[in-house]
Amino acid sequence: MQAASNAAPLGRFARFIDTLEETVIAVLLGLMTLVTFVNVVLRYGNNTWFINSIEAVLGVDLPPSLLWGLEVTVILFAWLVLFGISYGFKVTAHLGVDAILNIVGGRVRYGLVVISALCCVAYGGLMMKGAWDYWAPFAGYERTEGRWFPTGFDERTRDQAFYETEQVPIPFGKTYLEETFNLGEEYEKLPRFIPYAILPLGVALMLFRILQATIGVIRGRRASLIVSHEAEEAVQEAAATLKAEK
Repeated sequence: MQAASNAAPLGRFARFIDTLEETVIAVLLGLMTLVTFVNVVLRYGNNTWFINSIEAVLGVDLPPSLLWGLEVTVILFAWLVLFGISYGFKVTAHLGVDAILNIVGGRVRYGLVVISALCCVAYGGLMMKGAWDYWAPFAGYERTEGRWFPTGFDERTRDQAFYETEQVPIPFGKTYLEETFNLGEEYEKLPRFIPYAILPLGVALMLFRILQATIGVIRGRRASLIVSHEAEEAVQEAAATLKAEK
């Protein structure tokens, strides 16, 4: 794979983004594991000596399960996927069809790779507009006007900041969220615009990684945006394993 050579950060800002990205992915994986583990222990350990001992030591009654556990895990998984998309562009881990690229070479191959990279940039720009337009009403902001490209903000956007998650409680900042986003009205659960914020954030990070990869292709620092010959290598590895077993 080409991941090792393409993953090295080039500057201070790139190193900051790299560290942030990898840290967030690690934290999301850890939180998903922790929430799921605790939920399983509470559900299947209810009224057992183990849970009773913990309750006696802590002096509290533990719930039979985390009602919000499944919803939080789903939210964390969605965040992980969208962060993972940008990370895949960084380490050249996305799969692609390179049959035509393997037929041609030289300038033709370079030109096709640049064209495909620019198409990815255009697609990322369209996704950025769509992500903002979907998330903005939930945070009390306005959608953009224009079918393909933002030409302004639509003042007719309906405020949907009162929408809440099903079970997730608000860990902190409840008063601030109510006064800032919900016109002072009370939130009973976590407002949806918080978990949905991964849409514009994740797409923006993905677009940054695509632009970074495109510049790398144009400057000759990387050969493509996709993993080359992964399927072929997998077939060869499987054939070698079968041959060794025989």
